[in-house]
Amino acid sequence: MTMTKATAPKMIAPQDMEACRAMIRTGSLSFHAASRLLPSAVRDPALALYAFCRVADDEVDECAEGAANKADAVLRLRDRLDLVYQGRPKDAPADRAFAAVVEGFDMPRALPDALLEGLAWDAMGRRYDTLSGVLDYSARVAAAVGAMMCVLMRVREADALARACDLGLAMQLTNISRDVGEDARAGRLFLPLDWLAEAGVEAEAFLANPEPSPAIRRVTARLLSRARALYDRAEAGVPALPFACRPGIYAARHIYDGIGAQVARQGHDSITRRARTSKGQKIGWLMLSGLRAGVSAVMPLPAVIHARPAPEVAFLVDAAARRSASRGRSEALFEALAQLESHRRAV
Repeated sequence: MTMTKATAPKMIAPQDMEACRAMIRTGSLSFHAASRLLPSAVRDPALALYAFCRVADDEVDECAEGAANKADAVLRLRDRLDLVYQGRPKDAPADRAFAAVVEGFDMPRALPDALLEGLAWDAMGRRYDTLSGVLDYSARVAAAVGAMMCVLMRVREADALARACDLGLAMQLTNISRDVGEDARAGRLFLPLDWLAEAGVEAEAFLANPEPSPAIRRVTARLLSRARALYDRAEAGVPALPFACRPGIYAARHIYDGIGAQVARQGHDSITRRARTSKGQKIGWLMLSGLRAGVSAVMPLPAVIHARPAPEVAFLVDAAARRSASRGRSEALFEALAQLESHRRAV
């Protein structure tokens, strides 16, 4: 699979592209490092995609404290996404660049809508009773981005999409594991509540006084173990991508898995310190990713590429593979936004 002039997307204005690069350079170091290995025909729209997602995430995370303010931020993003799909984006670099990506790649509306739904859940302070619930959330805020990345590579095969979604799930579980303390201090909790109960951790008591107890460390280790299994399964899909794209995706896999490894080296304490990887480590992973891409060119596709998608991401695979017709917003998103409106009024 190769990118050709015939399949090139609508041009992103140079000044908008530079603004997106700057946003990712300072706001998402891990993705910026991995993106350097992508071909420019994919890298530039990917940076535009991530810049819009970054704006969306920051709108919710960094708005003034209060549930009503977060709800307002999500509803503003709903309106911005509507404008993008109407072809008249808000006068802002990330919005204009993403609108060009949507038009140039025929981006299924269900994919960014899934991200919006996840942000609505964030704004409502939703917690998750089981791992499946955490994966439902991760599907929306991370696996949806993985599916959109496949669209940017002109990959619509269901097996490759399923493995890309596995990678998104793994990366989000890593993020949750790394940010346990930061989230708790902000009153947020993404660890499965049934795992906490099994470990003898009472959620409200933990949020009131976040400490790296042995029980919390065990739950964090358990979540990272699940992430590693997803990274391993996701790898099977990389050889199904265009050859020039493989180093960048292998790099994303290794860099994010490396963050989880650093959490483990810290005794699974992500409360008193935040796991960070060094520039030297990133360079090493980038070099390894290039070698792995070369090897993938002569190896047969692993059988696990045909594994069924995780139930939590099946709707994303169907949307990206064009198995489900786009009819505007999904009922699930309408319901989430209605709940958010009610939540805001109640607050």
